[in-house]
Amino acid sequence: MVRHQKDPQNSIHSVLIVGNYCHDVLLQNGTVLAESLGGAASFISKVLNGLSISCNLVSKVGRDFKYETSYAPIVITSSKTTVFHAYFDDSISDPNGHQDRVLKRVSACEPIRPSDLPDGLFDYGMAVGVGGEILPETLEKMLEICNVVFVDIQSIIRVFDSVDGTVKLVPLKDSGFYHLLPKVGFLKASSEEASFMDVEDVRKLCCVVVTTGKEGCEVNWRDGKVKILPFSATQVDPTGAGDSFLGGFVTGLFQGLAVPDAALLGNFFGSITVAQIGLPKFDSRVLQRVKDEVQRRKISCCERRDDVLKFIKPAGHEQFYASLCAAKLVSDCNIRVPQWDVQSSPAKTGEQDILPQYSDQPKLLLNPVYEEPIKTVQGKP
Repeated sequence: MVRHQKDPQNSIHSVLIVGNYCHDVLLQNGTVLAESLGGAASFISKVLNGLSISCNLVSKVGRDFKYETSYAPIVITSSKTTVFHAYFDDSISDPNGHQDRVLKRVSACEPIRPSDLPDGLFDYGMAVGVGGEILPETLEKMLEICNVVFVDIQSIIRVFDSVDGTVKLVPLKDSGFYHLLPKVGFLKASSEEASFMDVEDVRKLCCVVVTTGKEGCEVNWRDGKVKILPFSATQVDPTGAGDSFLGGFVTGLFQGLAVPDAALLGNFFGSITVAQIGLPKFDSRVLQRVKDEVQRRKISCCERRDDVLKFIKPAGHEQFYASLCAAKLVSDCNIRVPQWDVQSSPAKTGEQDILPQYSDQPKLLLNPVYEEPIKTVQGKP
């Protein structure tokens, strides 16, 4: 899995994140509820920054991009920023009775090309596109310059309806990326996305991590599989939960944790994210506790001093889980409870004058920043 020997003359950077920023717009029953910075790269970099992991980020936006970010994107003057509408509608629900969403891409910035990637080598690379911006040749270049590459399956199996931009998924074997999987380190997928591949076959090519929401996640590799416990959470907005999971997971591996311990860290940050609107806000005290617990975990495991990933749960895994649960309690006490949720009815006329704020990035708006009209299919969003 390791492609580059560490050489003082050949500097290797930490993490390379590749994926476009976007504008996320949340709507319910035709009413705009919130608009925030989106894109998997924004959620992942938020986690890495919070845990003091340095990274490089390659993202493209248009001149209409509305946010300040820690990592400056490439501005394409001839293109618009990628925009997604997430529809939460009373008529949409899953078999368990929970409200779900319909996601539509309203506009798309241009793809990220191999020439856009920085010079140098990286320990970890993350292909985390959201709007079709990851090209096969771009992933191939990442595989050349990164020791271990993580691919979010949404980067490679999403397609978009030509009429209204509704996000659809295609089988992994039809994506044009399947031949690259033997060189990929980890492929992350939600339980829904996992149904578009044969996990038993793909895990023989690379490690497959399937996130299952309130049930945690499952790590599948060539010789086995292991389930990782979840953390309790009250879901307000599912946007970015898988991205935050991936940020925590990569951070754990970067810090030398075994794969099951790193996956616990991923579940931890995913659970915090779903309880907030848009880009999450992490309490500094919680982040420090997590850093301390990770450091103690590294010491108790004598730190990994080779480049071989450990997939079996190490001794003390349950204690590490308990320590993160304790940190999670601190986070739960400090998350501001929103005044609306996606299952409530939209505000009546005159009730939108006072709009609550949820974190630094999300903004609740009467009028969104995008110019494109909301398109529909057969009269339904």
